[in-house]
Amino acid sequence: MKKLLLALLLVIGVTAGGLYTFPAALLASAQYLEQQIAGLSSEQLEVANLSIHYYEGGPSDAETLLMIHGFGANKDNWLRFARHFTERYHVIALDLPGFGNSSQPLASYDVGSQVERVAAFTQALGIKKIHLIGNSMGGHISALYAARYPEQVRSVALFDNAGVTAPHKSELTERLERGERNPLIVKEPEDFKRLLDFVFVEAPPLPAVLKNYLAEQAIAQSTHYDKVFDHLRNRYIPLEPELPKIRAPVLLLWGDKDRVLDVSSIQVMQPLLRNSSVVIMKNCGHAPMIERPKETAHHYQAFLDSVEG
Repeated sequence: MKKLLLALLLVIGVTAGGLYTFPAALLASAQYLEQQIAGLSSEQLEVANLSIHYYEGGPSDAETLLMIHGFGANKDNWLRFARHFTERYHVIALDLPGFGNSSQPLASYDVGSQVERVAAFTQALGIKKIHLIGNSMGGHISALYAARYPEQVRSVALFDNAGVTAPHKSELTERLERGERNPLIVKEPEDFKRLLDFVFVEAPPLPAVLKNYLAEQAIAQSTHYDKVFDHLRNRYIPLEPELPKIRAPVLLLWGDKDRVLDVSSIQVMQPLLRNSSVVIMKNCGHAPMIERPKETAHHYQAFLDSVEG
């Protein structure tokens, strides 16, 4: 409680004294407050010559939930979702190599390579069993991880995951096929608002100064993200042959208004899985754990309860 009060005072102080002068400090303070509320601490680990940054919290002897973010994102995507689980579970949310504060190696960023990096990360932490949660690209990685390491995975939750060819093309797919600019990559300040509108039905509120600062950060990473996205497309690993290899129960959770990856992907995935359940969230976009974290957590806890039962 003392740390939480100190964090709150820090945010208030930065907001009152330096809102427009120090947006980086405001963002860091807000993130710290969210970490404290979620019961998470910032950690770092060297794995295979890579610096991996991650959040960790909850009882160390409890079952582990490992949260894997999507393209262009980072571990902060899970903060408001994770707060619902740290009392009962050992929670980890990592920055994948190439994202957030983790290393950006001169290497491939296809999902197969990322799976092996995540596997090395869990091995370095000594984690024997995990419940995987992945959104978008992170869902693609989570599903492939569960197929490659079935003995390690207790369950898999896929939130609007990539990796399958949907019966109905998403708006993103149609735009890219027409040769339009990728709406997920921010090249100029106006692109950031368009990105939020594209990903969410109702974007989380952000002060204008933070939107501008986050836009600047995204623009600075645009060349790197172009390369990563190119790897994801040109070194694509389809999930259709991999899904039957997954032994663990799988939750398929999707926002019905997802413009990035179409909800019809579920029609492809469900028949290929041994044990799956489906939740479709109405009037929700591509990242339900950000747009509606409490509701998403409720659905996920019900899935965990069914697995444990």
